Amino acid sequence: MAAGGAALAALAALGALAALWLWLRRRRALGGAGRVCVAVLGDLGRSPRMQYHALSLARHGRGVTLLGYLQTKPRSDVLDNENIRIVPISDLKTLQVGPKIFQYVVKVIAQAMQLLYTMLKMDQPSYVLLQNPPGLPSIAVAWVACLVWRSKLIIDWHNYGYTIMSLIHGRNHLLVQIAKWYEKLFGRLSDYNFCVTNAMKEDLWEKCNIRAVTLYDKPASYFKETPLELQHQLYMKLAKVYEPFKAQYATESVNSSAERSAFTEMDHKSGCVIKTRGQPALLISSTSWTEDEDFSVLLKALEDYEQYINEGVKLPSLVCVITGKGPLKEYYNQLIDKLHFKHIQICTPWLEAEDYPLLLGSADLGVCLHKSSSGLDLPMKVVDMFGCCLPVCAIHFECLHELVKHNENGLIFRDSNELAEQLKKKSSGIQAAALG
Repeated sequence: MAAGGAALAALAALGALAALWLWLRRRRALGGAGRVCVAVLGDLGRSPRMQYHALSLARHGRGVTLLGYLQTKPRSDVLDNENIRIVPISDLKTLQVGPKIFQYVVKVIAQAMQLLYTMLKMDQPSYVLLQNPPGLPSIAVAWVACLVWRSKLIIDWHNYGYTIMSLIHGRNHLLVQIAKWYEKLFGRLSDYNFCVTNAMKEDLWEKCNIRAVTLYDKPASYFKETPLELQHQLYMKLAKVYEPFKAQYATESVNSSAERSAFTEMDHKSGCVIKTRGQPALLISSTSWTEDEDFSVLLKALEDYEQYINEGVKLPSLVCVITGKGPLKEYYNQLIDKLHFKHIQICTPWLEAEDYPLLLGSADLGVCLHKSSSGLDLPMKVVDMFGCCLPVCAIHFECLHELVKHNENGLIFRDSNELAEQLKKKSSGIQAAALG
């Protein structure tokens, strides 16, 4: 009886597999030639490079399936493009039972099953363009889906996932070693590869025998200097929520009846917008609040900047805006709350996708604290700052020279003391320009 039951179960399983195979062949026969699946096992709204890939492909007539989490709304031009179809996947929560490694393994297995099921339900693409990291389990799942579809797998290497894991667990942790082995093994199974730096291109070839093409990030067209009128509208919008953008009425105003923010004022009659007299300098940084960015460096530099002013150095007051979401945001907000500045205000907003480039194009100085976990990727935020013609101070790491060249297109610092000196130098120039 038991043997008969097992035989029946096996026949049922074979029947189910045969039915799935016939269904997939039918879908393949229906076509999908030229379609591209752009996939990231992460938040689409916080994956600008993959959104740009989707837009570029769509503008060249390709049908695009954009696959990922929808925790943050993508840009409106992505949402409104008729050639782009967004397929959301759910962000699975970690099981809170058993040892950490057991919880992680269960989550990876669940993600793999969910992702494969979602992909096989989609219209068949000719290509799958996958972001890595995160690559566990998405590289293996995408490879399996491409085998079924007879499609080509393209990996866009932004970094190595195992090096990001090592920031939390250490390089010798079992999970990190498994992730490293997995990434190299399944990375070799791709058909084509992009990467973000020449340093990564060389590393992929030397250590993984993977040939890749360097595809440097470029700023989208909407990253540009923001006209004064749009600056004023943005400041007034942000002033409703964030104190540093509100008008400081102790400051003398040219027109007492004007609509004012901390930085601008608009005459109600003429609609003319001018800079507010004695306005603070606007410093901006963006972050995912992860271990590869140490914001204590910026906070210490701001303490030194405050000290410069207290010692009599003529510098403008500062509004420091740090945008983004991430796991360490609450930790740094607690550090910020302990600071008591007289000449510096700090806020940590999450901006709408359309507001971020406007604020970047309104700022006086950009600061980047991204230190690559592998030493092989570049901060996209600096690319966006360059698009807005924003002066940039960036912390040093191995391949930063591929993007920022010290004293040519930006400044590079190694610690908080160097950053403080650069803030003082740049702010003095901003103040001189405002007075001139």
